[in-house]
Amino acid sequence: MKFFVSLWREALDAHTPWLCLLALVALASVRDRVHRQRHFRAQAFFIAVHLVALTFASALHSSESGGHNEFRTLAWVFGAMGFVGAGASVVFHGVFARVRVALPPIVEDVLVGLLSVIAAVTAASRANMNLSGLIATSAVFTAILGFSLQDVIGNVASGLALQVDTALEVGDWIKVNDVTGRVVEVRWRYTAIETRNWETVLVPNLLLLRNQVTVLGRRSGQPQQWRRWVHFNVDWRHQPSDVIEVVQGAVRGAEIDRVAATPLPNCVLLDMADSYGKYALRYWLTDLAADDPTDSEVRTRIYFALQRAGIKLAIPAQSVAVTQESTDPPVVKTERQAERRKSVLQSVGFFRTLADDELDELARTLRYAPFARGEVITRQGAEAHWLYLIEEGSASVRIAEAGVEREVAKLGPASVFGEMSLLTGARRAATVIAESDVECFRLEKAAFQRVIERRPELVAGFAATLARRNAELQAAREGLDEEATRRRQKTVERDLLDRIQSFFGLG
Repeated sequence: MKFFVSLWREALDAHTPWLCLLALVALASVRDRVHRQRHFRAQAFFIAVHLVALTFASALHSSESGGHNEFRTLAWVFGAMGFVGAGASVVFHGVFARVRVALPPIVEDVLVGLLSVIAAVTAASRANMNLSGLIATSAVFTAILGFSLQDVIGNVASGLALQVDTALEVGDWIKVNDVTGRVVEVRWRYTAIETRNWETVLVPNLLLLRNQVTVLGRRSGQPQQWRRWVHFNVDWRHQPSDVIEVVQGAVRGAEIDRVAATPLPNCVLLDMADSYGKYALRYWLTDLAADDPTDSEVRTRIYFALQRAGIKLAIPAQSVAVTQESTDPPVVKTERQAERRKSVLQSVGFFRTLADDELDELARTLRYAPFARGEVITRQGAEAHWLYLIEEGSASVRIAEAGVEREVAKLGPASVFGEMSLLTGARRAATVIAESDVECFRLEKAAFQRVIERRPELVAGFAATLARRNAELQAAREGLDEEATRRRQKTVERDLLDRIQSFFGLG
């Protein structure tokens, strides 16, 4: 009975009930799961040592044995440190979190550390422990400890400096020496950096202050974006101005994921080699974690744009390419390519009124025009006097009305679009976007005009075909009956015939 009475008195003197209550409040007020686990472990350790020391002190006091004051002092010291830790958790992660005040973790750690030392010294003094002798005899030990821990102290001071001047913030992408990654945490001794390879590099804070650190994608008053360089080489047979125009046109306004709209991507001629020019497309990356995938997407767009323009990437002059050629002469290869293009023309009903020799002529003038997935093949409202024939792949036809874009059709192999622009010069009625890599051919007005000038009677057939399609579309939209559809078709056919003849100058 005497032991329990002594234990209760010791607990009241050490404010143990208040310590336990404050620890529970701190645990309940902390929302962050990681900090809650760390807080629980720290508080459990302090309270456990405090309670064990109180128990021993009470047992020794009730049995009137020596050592009572030593255990009592130990209980008060750990109790004081427990009060500081629990109070800091309530303030930093309870009160500040609710009023949306965010402070760096190292600020909390430094304050808790200093206040814990002060609280421990105060509790020891209150327990009538003489600290003067301890302070006097520890001067030499303190000096030795300071020299041995100068790197640790330097890292702690560096971490505090980094947090105070906000030179680095959590979420920044930085490059220091050969390490590039995102800052995820600034601690007492180190700064944790997560790389794109799913590595976490712990860089000593002192190293960050002593070395040049590059913060990627940061400019005052601007959004986070980082300029990237995509290099490629083109043979001197092609004019630099043509190369730059083709590449910039393929990327600007293409709405590529993670490519900033402003500043606009731009292409530059970097250097002049013996047989080719060294070019680079520069664009601004908005998601710094996806540099390689975005570079790959941009390179794909550049490749397809150069292919459509008939511009070939350069092969170094000193390289030797050895390939196994077939026994067929080059003329036969050209004929086979023409047959392939002719088969594409024949698969489209729009060209069935053409004679075989006319199909051959058009097949030889078709321009190979591949598009990468996601590229805009043609845009609504654009002026372009040619049509496209899809050989492989799929595309989406979209119309923008009242600021809202919607899909109206799908295009696949053997599809043709752009007939109105080719025959009448009308602006594009819809936007067509490649849903996969699309291989198609482009038929220009100049090549088609040569055929029409020799056989003007073909115009009537083209006008009838276009008018029928237009009438069927309008009938579906407006719910017209068969007779009204025929009347609409006749009216549209006469109008189209006049427009086609005027566009091609047939009188």
